[in-house]
Amino acid sequence: MGDGPTLPTGVPREQFDFEIRPETDQSFENALARARAGDRLTIADAIELLTTGSDRRGIDPERLEAVVTAADRRREEVVGESVTFVANLNNNVTTACDTGCLFCNYRDSAHTFETGYGGDERGYTRTPAQSRSLVLDAVRRGVSEVTTVSGLHPALALDDEHREILAAESGPSYRPPAAYRTDPGTYAEQLRAMSVDGLHVHSMTPEEADHARRGTDWDFETVYRRLSEAGLDSVPGTAAEILIEEVREVICPGKIDTQGWLDAMRGAAAAGLPMTATMLYGHVENEAHRARHLARIRELQDRTGAITEFVPLSFVHHDTPLARRGLVSGGATLAEDRLVVAVARLFLDNVEHVQASWVKHGDDLAKTLLAGGADDLSGTLLAESITSRAGGDHGEFRSVAALVDLIDDLDRVPVERSTDYERRHRIDPERERPGPVLGPLADGTPLLAPGETVPKP
Repeated sequence: MGDGPTLPTGVPREQFDFEIRPETDQSFENALARARAGDRLTIADAIELLTTGSDRRGIDPERLEAVVTAADRRREEVVGESVTFVANLNNNVTTACDTGCLFCNYRDSAHTFETGYGGDERGYTRTPAQSRSLVLDAVRRGVSEVTTVSGLHPALALDDEHREILAAESGPSYRPPAAYRTDPGTYAEQLRAMSVDGLHVHSMTPEEADHARRGTDWDFETVYRRLSEAGLDSVPGTAAEILIEEVREVICPGKIDTQGWLDAMRGAAAAGLPMTATMLYGHVENEAHRARHLARIRELQDRTGAITEFVPLSFVHHDTPLARRGLVSGGATLAEDRLVVAVARLFLDNVEHVQASWVKHGDDLAKTLLAGGADDLSGTLLAESITSRAGGDHGEFRSVAALVDLIDDLDRVPVERSTDYERRHRIDPERERPGPVLGPLADGTPLLAPGETVPKP
């Protein structure tokens, strides 16, 4: 084995004294041969591929290219030459949250939203009526999906019954809407407000679903069935971060734990909801954590078959508590980004689609990842704030025309998709630089007129 591993930031990983380390008895050559042959990879195989060999320090450039090439061949076998994207809007209902995740700069302390608070106001909360107005505007522009991932506002409850339960018990996790300047309504009210004109509502992460059952003995299937009745169509598998407790104890000790996340996802699947799965990497974790995380996603898919795509999220560190506390000084390297996407493609043999998020990576790196195993480019977003608040500088919106141009640069086939991949529109770049066509009111008109800025509520 080589010397002790370091973070991509240069901070020694030993400072966290993790028990799980990227060491195996497998060889890189054997792992690569198994990947090329299409064998179901083991955790040891994944570690070897993610490290380009655990018997040496650093990432070997030639081995890196071999892994990426194998992943791109697998991508071609599984999904062909299509690169997909969805025309969507991000409507994050509130920034109020007291969970305290150290990788997050999106949240604002809930007390700053209270009626009597006299300090500076940074965050926001949208009422159901405001959410509806924002979504109606987006539907008229042609989007087919609204995505919402929000903070855990203390006044948010699942529905009126849940609010009555929380008010009766007066627990520390709940305060009545009257205590705040803006009433966020209930989760059910927000979903009903956004479920308009056949728009697909992609919302309620496992963390939010856990918030929506606090103070009760309801299981996750019950919660997700109620949410589905209110208009929920699919579930974003965020809040996963790294599904290893020794990592979560460092970066998000107040968040739902690994088993809770898995239970929530199984509950969503049992309620008949499709879902995505994610991994936030490039902070304090090592390659063995990443490999075990991938194994848990694969096992979940073996059990549910409900995961439509895997979304690797490269950590944007700049304005986060992890950076301010000196625990990290950067995110993942380019080589790590390429290896994570490539190994995800090779390891997740039961998940058809792997995303390259332009909002996390930027256009140039997104294209590199699309040439190394990924086949989806995320969406138009139309308004995004989580990554930008963490210091990301790749923007909050991409037009359909810009996404088509990016895909065309790779000589791949641009395809607008629905959230669940069931509907697709293949675009001919020589004839079309269009707006979306799959939304309930879409007619090919660009989402924004020339010179128009991203709409705000």
